[in-house]
Amino acid sequence: MPRIKDELDRKLISVLQANAREPISSISRKLNVPRSTIQERITRLERSGVISGYTAILGEDLNRQPVQAIVLLSVDQQQSKELVKQMESYPEIKTCMTISGEFDMFLVIEPGRLEELDDLLDSITAVPGVVRSRSSIVLSQKFHRPRPAFPGDSGENLSL
Repeated sequence: MPRIKDELDRKLISVLQANAREPISSISRKLNVPRSTIQERITRLERSGVISGYTAILGEDLNRQPVQAIVLLSVDQQQSKELVKQMESYPEIKTCMTISGEFDMFLVIEPGRLEELDDLLDSITAVPGVVRSRSSIVLSQKFHRPRPAFPGDSGENLSL
């Protein structure tokens, strides 16, 4: 079964998911790793099947629902900033919010396949600072309302 080897693999995958056409030299600078290392990692990830191809994304395929899970985390408050940085390194984590109440953090994760979910949950809950977790698999999304654009969201100057 293909595996993500370490933190560098996760960061590299995250960069490639954002822009699969990004030049290796640019990725190298972003990750502060030699170009040859980036090229070797990409080649290994392709050979092992972690990266199975590159594609142009045209829009959501409504016939294929991604595997999604909601994960609630209770965290050690002294480690919360570092914990957020760790969560950001997982390309499968699509949303990370701090919340009030019984739990401190709300994650939306989308592993590539259901089989990867268990390993991903084990990995997330093993991060230092995670005290406990509760997870639920999303069965279906009934509707989604994108956040409306508010004046100033795009950084534009709205003064008249």
